[in-house]
Amino acid sequence: MKIAKLLVCLGTVALAVATAGPRYFVHLSQTVMVSGTELQPGDYRMELTGDKAMIKGGKASVEAPVKMEENGSKFSDTTVRYTNADGKYKLSEIRLGGTKTKVVFDN
Repeated sequence: MKIAKLLVCLGTVALAVATAGPRYFVHLSQTVMVSGTELQPGDYRMELTGDKAMIKGGKASVEAPVKMEENGSKFSDTTVRYTNADGKYKLSEIRLGGTKTKVVFDN
């Protein structure tokens, strides 16, 4: 009985890991708005799943709609681009270093 429970638990964990999207680490250098949530400067983990990005860091967590775009060549570093609207910075896009992927946020 214990072996069956262990196998079910391991199977559940393996399924959760397999269905999770790719994860990236992002550094925000200033306070920025993402989907109505204010994120303070610092290091965050971003997980991409379909047309959504989940950004987590410390106690802050926000899910935002995104559009994935491919560049002609790989980005050398991860860079974050902002737009300034109404006196606040909004997350515009993240270019993922080592990939051809650009994550464009729907503001």
